[in-house]
Amino acid sequence: MHEFMAWLQGSALGHAMRESGVWTYGIVNLVHILGVSSLFGAVLVLDLRLLGVWRNITLAAIAEPVVPVAGTGFVIAATSGICLLATKATEYVGNPFLYVKFPAIGLGLLNVVVLNSLSGWKARKTRELSPHEQLQLRLVGGVSLACWLTAITAGRLIGYW
Repeated sequence: MHEFMAWLQGSALGHAMRESGVWTYGIVNLVHILGVSSLFGAVLVLDLRLLGVWRNITLAAIAEPVVPVAGTGFVIAATSGICLLATKATEYVGNPFLYVKFPAIGLGLLNVVVLNSLSGWKARKTRELSPHEQLQLRLVGGVSLACWLTAITAGRLIGYW
């Protein structure tokens, strides 16, 4: 892990983040926060619907606008997060919250893969879902909330270690 972090910190990205002026880190941090908030705001709405909130609104009606927002938010958060990490990556090697955040993100992304493989998710636009499919979607929604809340909490705590 230390070798990778040293490479990232010594990369052109790490150098650019440290040397491009006092505003760069602050702006990239703001972009990261906007990405995370877009991701989590969209995920929260979708996961609450998967858990059974707003049953009077179809899953398809909620998923259509929030899925692209979540995807875009993730790309923005991940890209800006790499920039922030590159600034002083070696200082984070012993930080336990880093070792919580990245697996939580990985599990959150794996959960997206699982969601996309479920018959209930695939059929959300075309038919009523069976009780078994609804249960599967509730479980995936709960796992998603746990993963993303863990990642956000750990990410916030990284700075306090």
